[in-house]
Order: sequence, then C-alpha cells, then structure tokens
Amino acid sequence: MTTRYPAISAAITSLFATRDTHAVEVAILQPADPFLDMAGEDLRRRIFLTESETGQTLCLRPEFTIPVCLDHIASQAGTPRRYCYLGEVFRQRREGGNEFFQAGIEDLGDRDTAQADARSVVDAHALLSLVLPGQSLAITLGDQTIFEAVLAALGLPRGWRMRLARAFGSAPMLEAALADLANPPRNGQLSGEVATLVLDGDVEGLSTHIASGMEEAGLSASAGRSPSDIARRLIEKAELRSVRLSNEAFAALKNFLAIDVPLDGAARALETFAAGAGLSLGAALEKFTARAGAIEAHGLPAGQIRYDAAFGRPLDYYTGVVFEIAAQGGERPLAGGGRYDRLLTLLGAKTAIPGVGFSVWLDRIEALRETAP
Repeated sequence: MTTRYPAISAAITSLFATRDTHAVEVAILQPADPFLDMAGEDLRRRIFLTESETGQTLCLRPEFTIPVCLDHIASQAGTPRRYCYLGEVFRQRREGGNEFFQAGIEDLGDRDTAQADARSVVDAHALLSLVLPGQSLAITLGDQTIFEAVLAALGLPRGWRMRLARAFGSAPMLEAALADLANPPRNGQLSGEVATLVLDGDVEGLSTHIASGMEEAGLSASAGRSPSDIARRLIEKAELRSVRLSNEAFAALKNFLAIDVPLDGAARALETFAAGAGLSLGAALEKFTARAGAIEAHGLPAGQIRYDAAFGRPLDYYTGVVFEIAAQGGERPLAGGGRYDRLLTLLGAKTAIPGVGFSVWLDRIEALRETAP
C-alpha cells in the first residue's frame, strides 16, 4: 500500500474545510456483502476479496460511499451531516493501477433534495476547478427518477421496469434489454410439469418441484439460491417474455433516451417529450425542474452542463440525479456522483435517510496536471 498522498491533497482538504464537512476515515478492510449486494456488476467484478479467521467475506475498500454510510449508521450521528474523505481505494482496473486515491463528500439527511443535489454538483466542480485551474470542464447529468417515471408512464410491468432500471448506465445492458423488449425471446428449454407451473405462476408448487429435484440430485437446498428464489426468477423471466411493447410506446422510449440538451433547456425538452408521447411525468419532472434551477442559481457556466436522458452510472444504489464531470473533450470522468436515498435503509438504518455525494479520481487529475501547458 502506498503512503504517498498526491500533492493536491492539501488543497482538497482545505476546500473541504470551507464546505461544512466532517472529515472521516473508514477501515481499509470492509465487509464484502454490502458491495456484492448493492454496488453494481461493474464494481463487483473488480473487488479484491479475502476472508477473516471466522469465515466472514471481506474486501479491500473499493469506494467510500458505502463505508461512510455504514460508519454513519454505527455512530448514530444526527443529520443533516456532511462527510468528507481522502484516501486509497482498491479495484482491478483495465487502465491505471489497482490502488489509487479518491476524495469526495457524502451529504446525508438534507430533506431539501434539490439544494443538496445542486450543492454536490457545485462542490465537485469547485474541487476540480481548484486543482485544474484554467481547465474547461464538461458536466453531464442524468436522472434515474425521470427514467423510471417514463417506464411507469408507458405502462411497463414491474419486472420490466426493474430490469431496465438495473441496466440504466450500462449501454450494452440497456441495448440488450431493449432488444428483448422489442422482440421477446421464446423459451424452449422448459417443458412438462415445470413449464405448466411457470405458466400458472405457481411459486409454491414450482418451489416444491425444484426442491425435490435438488434432493434427488444430492444438492443442498441451503447452498446457493433457494428453491423459492429460483422459482420466482423463472416465473419473472416468463412474465418478461410475455410482454411486448407497442410500436408507439417503444418509439416513445427511444425518443426519450435520445434527449441530450443543455441543462437550461432540459425541463422544456422533457415537457415537450411528455406532451408528444401523451405521458405524465408528475413529481419526477417537478423535482428535476427544481434541481435544475438550484444548479443554475449557483452560477455554473450553462454551456458546460448537459442533460443526457440515457446517462446513468452503473452502481445499483443510485435513485435520482447522477452526474459526471470530465475535462472538455476528455474521455474519462474526473468526478462522479449522484443521489442514493434507499442506500442507508438497505444498509440497516432504522429510518430513511436521504443521501447524495460525489468522488473524484485523484490519479486522473494528477495525470492531467502533468500534461497541462
């Protein structure tokens, strides 16, 4: 493990001190289950796993949001509360080292979500502007809530809404899901009693049948997924295959995903889309408009901020705004973040705690500073 903190660390911690934040340090060894359950396929594939003497599955800290939230729950600290951090994370990466520094802010408990979202974007932009003076930055915003509101307004059943929501942020996964939605694949693998139970949606009967088959094969029902989990998944897949979106609804979904406009025209673009498709986006659009206004009120350059309806981040815990900031014309993000209102409850908080935050990749920033004129 390296102990060399980046040269820009002092400037970042000084900025954090002006942002009403509490500096937090979290353990490098973390319980793996929260990441395996909630951090998305892209991150799950890159985690370094190990095991404790008691058999608990642990991992090297792959990011800070989940550990900071776990520490907040354990400390029973009050909210609203803003945490800042700067430290190492560990991931297998296609490019760059597997051990690198991240810094960021997690904003927990503020019920004014529009202002909290805006503050997160503005603070991330301020950090990058501080350590990359003179660098033009491009901010891309997406919104999980708007995407899910469109899916609901189109009348998609819950199973399809869940699959598409999980794919949001991954272009290959979303394209594959949309292809299946346009032309549902047939399933010729099920036959006989299983096919009948699946067609009838008989979870209890199918679970019993699967458990019996596992017992005959000498497989433990307690190892891996349970018979009831397998039964529910088979029935869910069958239900998904039974849905075919109308041509009009499919065209509306494609039109929505093609929206890519400056933020100051995004609310109008969404209103125009909804009116043309005959859809109501309700509270989701109201929250979007309030957030856009809050961001613009901070005076960020309007030309640097775009809303891309198809943009998401491949982490399963995001629930609202998602964003990335990159150098103008750059391919890799320098900062990324978003809203995660369900995360703390899933991690064990007894009451719902809204949250939003961002992190920055210090190795990417340093590389850009080295090439700056």
